[in-house]
Parts: sequence; structure tokens; C-alpha cells
Amino acid sequence: MTSFRDLHNPGHPFILANAWDIGSAKVLKSMGAQALATSSAAHAFTLGRPDGLGVSRDEALAHAQDIVAATGLPVQGDFENGWGDDPDEVAETVKLAAEAGLAGICIEDIKVPSTVAYAREFSIERIKAAVAAARALPQDFVLTARADGIMTDTYDIDEAIARLQGFEAVGADCLYAPLPKSMNDVARICASVSAPVNVLVAGPIYTAHTMADFAKLGVARLSLGSALARATHRILHDAAAQMFQKDAFSLLGHSISGDTVDALIT
Repeated sequence: MTSFRDLHNPGHPFILANAWDIGSAKVLKSMGAQALATSSAAHAFTLGRPDGLGVSRDEALAHAQDIVAATGLPVQGDFENGWGDDPDEVAETVKLAAEAGLAGICIEDIKVPSTVAYAREFSIERIKAAVAAARALPQDFVLTARADGIMTDTYDIDEAIARLQGFEAVGADCLYAPLPKSMNDVARICASVSAPVNVLVAGPIYTAHTMADFAKLGVARLSLGSALARATHRILHDAAAQMFQKDAFSLLGHSISGDTVDALIT
């Protein structure tokens, strides 16, 4: 099987499919996923919690470990800010993630659950500690560094690029700035660094494009975040609204058969 690291080829993107439970992970594997990721938001939804308000590190590790065990695919953990401000705490999260069998994790530069960004130099220091912990592991481990300020309206693309370049300089394996304002901005990001770049396929700008479009820009990886989980919640919402508000059930007729689901998860 191709290693998680070897999947990351600029200009030849693969889909890093974000699962939210064992069943969704098995379906995604059956449908052709080469690697999986957790999603902090989608995981929180399964626990009946809003995004950003409380999946603990222990919960996230156990959740990720379940997906690893269920599929055998490389799995990346969506591990927010590493569950700690201090670089040493982030390094500890890397070690625990590797012990759980993860192929890598991503670390944000936002002080979760706020939208406040760490100062640039401190953000780089945190990634440097994470990289050092990853390199000390007995197995390969892909460290993705995230600059979340564009998505949270905390800083602009110039600052995001400066942070990504700093993350690359201290050894980050993959770089990620979720939801730039345009595909031109994605092209700027890819041109500004040499490490593989991840793009989040969510929202109208990015879901309107094809794999080939992203390949032309030099993107190496396409992740889904909570978009696929939210798509399933859209179906749940719409069918429930029809049942409880209109006394009708036709949307249930669009479901796939139980036999099909059984085949996908076994």
C-alpha cells in the first residue's frame, strides 16, 4: 500500500476523506478512499456537541484509533491546536497520536475555541516542536501545519503565506490554509511554498471545481473537513422537516438499500 507521505504529490492531488464514525469510514474505504481523516466538527456532531465546544484530546484519540482499526487505511487526526498552547503540549499530542496508530495530524494556529490567532513566531515555534516530536518517532509521521486566519477572518492571505513559509522552514510536511478567498489565492499559496499544499473542499467556491482544476494549481491534497458530514445532516434535516412539518415522506424514497450499505461496511 502506498504510504501516507507518498500520496502527497503537488499537481496530483488525492482526496483525504474525512469520516465521522466507523460506519462512514468503512463506506469511504469501500468507495475508494486511499486515506482518511477525522473531523473535529463532524466528530463533535456525533456526540451532540457544537463544533469547537468540546471534544477532548482523549476522546479524539479514541475516535481516531477506532477508525484506524476499522479500515487499516492511513488516518490523519484533525487535532485542532494540539490541545495546548505550549509547544511541549503540542509535542505530547504528536506522540500520543502516533501511539494511537495515526499516520499524521494537523495542528492549527488558532487558540481554540476562540478565533484568536497565536502570534506568528509563537505559531512557528509550536510547529517546530511538533515536527521535532514527529521526527523522533520510530515510524513515519506526516505533520500538517494549518494557518486558519483566513477562514476565521483573523488575518489576510499575505499573513497566511508568511506563516506557511515559516512552518515549512521548520519542517512541516504539509501546509494548509483553509478557505482562501479565491482559486487565485490557492495558486499564490502553492507557488509560495515547495511543500505539499492541502485545500479544503467546502463552500461554493471550492465545491464548484474539479480535481483537474486543483491539479493545475499544484495542489497535493483535498480534504473535506465536516462538509460530507454536513451533507448527511442536510438529508436528515430535509427529510425530518418534510415528515414533521408537512406529514410527507417522499424524501425517504431517495435512500439506498440496506443491502447496499451492508456491502459497503463489511
